[in-house]
Amino acid sequence: MNTLAGSGVTFVAVFVIALGTALAVTPWVARLAARYGFAYAGRVQDLHQRPTPRLGGVALYVAFGLAVATSLVLPVERRDPLELQRLTGVLLGATVVLLLGVLDDRRPLSPLPQVAGLTLAAACPIALGVRIETIANPFGGTLQFPLWFAVPFTLLWIVGAANTVNWLDGLDGLAAGVSAIGALAFTAHSLRIGQLSIALLPLAMAGACLGFLRYNFYPARIFLGGGAYLLGYLLGTLSIIGGTKGATLLLVLGIPILDVAWQIVRRWSAGRSPAQAERGHLHHRLFALGLSQPRVVWLYYLLTAVFSVLAIGLPSGRDKLVALAGLVVVLLALLAFIARRGASDMAKKG
Repeated sequence: MNTLAGSGVTFVAVFVIALGTALAVTPWVARLAARYGFAYAGRVQDLHQRPTPRLGGVALYVAFGLAVATSLVLPVERRDPLELQRLTGVLLGATVVLLLGVLDDRRPLSPLPQVAGLTLAAACPIALGVRIETIANPFGGTLQFPLWFAVPFTLLWIVGAANTVNWLDGLDGLAAGVSAIGALAFTAHSLRIGQLSIALLPLAMAGACLGFLRYNFYPARIFLGGGAYLLGYLLGTLSIIGGTKGATLLLVLGIPILDVAWQIVRRWSAGRSPAQAERGHLHHRLFALGLSQPRVVWLYYLLTAVFSVLAIGLPSGRDKLVALAGLVVVLLALLAFIARRGASDMAKKG
């Protein structure tokens, strides 16, 4: 605790720099995006009917990168001799994701180059030691993974996290806000286990997301665009660096992850490609039932915060497994509610 108190200035500085940079840079990025054609020209059937700048990932990358660079020159206890090597891998991969997002914002890429780009990005931290080599066994002890399994498993983990947040990015402020809550949960988790220098990384991410939300919350003046991939990539890698926080990530992104799984199964069963874009996600269905964008977004914030608190506060892996099961029940209840409301509305129209 004394060490944490002595590093207090560092924590405040990192958060303020990330927040302030995002607040200052985001409007400039929005103007740049509008000037050079990085704008989403809304259509009648879309949630936005006016051109809105994209490139939100650029503002987040600058804010996060500057805050992390600051953390490297300020005093804080560092326990892992390979920390800087792993952080280098995370930042290299983030740069690849940023470039991928900019290309996608300019002209939407097909699923194959998107997956290829995310795979290349994930390979950067994996090559420099950011790998899931052990996980806690919910029933006691730990499970050790051999390298031949750890590498592809980590790759799927990071790419899956990036895609999950990208699919979540369907309403103003939704993906950025959920990512901010998740980053704060990672910060609290790292502080609880004494990883002070590691805690600065998600803290920088949280500050960047909150500053960006000033312009991304409804009605959004700038979209995340390919920046959604960046947020998902950062959540995926930061859940690994400094010790796996897998259960924390699964609880924080539990509803989006289950929603993605549901969408994949639903599209496959209907004979459609899982990568096909459509408005069938849970947040879209809640919006279609008549909830406003802010209400749907705040509902997601509330559920994410609740499960984040559970992820941090529950003492054992078995308790977190029970919480995950509870999360499944919550989602099933929401889906049942939506199905009943949808059937009722159709009957009234008929």
